Amino acid sequence: MQTIHSTDVELGHLAHPGEGAHPGVVVIPDVWGLSEHYRGIARRLADDGLAALVVDLYRRAPEPKIDDPGAFIRALDDRQVIGDVQAAIDFLGAHPAVGALRVGLTGFCMGGMYALLAGASCRGLSAVVAFYGMLSDEHGLLAPAPGERHDRARKPRTPLAAAGDLACPTLAFFGEDDPFIAVDDVHRFESKLAEEHRVVVYPGAGHAFMNDGRPEMYRPAVAADAWARMTAWFHRHLGKR
Repeated sequence: MQTIHSTDVELGHLAHPGEGAHPGVVVIPDVWGLSEHYRGIARRLADDGLAALVVDLYRRAPEPKIDDPGAFIRALDDRQVIGDVQAAIDFLGAHPAVGALRVGLTGFCMGGMYALLAGASCRGLSAVVAFYGMLSDEHGLLAPAPGERHDRARKPRTPLAAAGDLACPTLAFFGEDDPFIAVDDVHRFESKLAEEHRVVVYPGAGHAFMNDGRPEMYRPAVAADAWARMTAWFHRHLGKR
């Protein structure tokens, strides 16, 4: 059994196998931010032979109070978030645990949305895996509340609009029963993708099906299948173990 190094760093939490250089993966958490759940995901990725950095998007200020996740996400400035993701990609790519090897990116819910946006705009990425990232602002969490208007300065474009600009092989997972992401949006998104990208939709799964800390949403069989597909995708496009 290999030794895993796991520690908090300036940009978030880093976990990597103990010896040598390994392909890197930046992890973007959901709206609730860096938590023990995502530290655990980083350690699992490290156990699969990857160096994983969970980026802490809220590190500049005290832990935010989130009463309404949708309103909170809509108020975030995507330009700042993508800048933080780029900083995490650069940090991980320069870390001795990665060396000169390739870097990929994954994210969950809000993080999945930003993973798709980063795949269309960030430099230094060789693969993306997005889990149930919101795709459009026509409905779901990104849709404005009554009386609220789209803020195109903070939210210049949606992942649906950015789909054609994905610059590295991208794998996107969705649950067929997700109340926050319309299946029609998933089909529209898939229709815009180039041949090297893939979309997987799981029947009987909803939002957050990977999160074993939320038993009402967690789907163990689906999560196991998606994890295996994710790690295979990263090892294929970032370099095999």
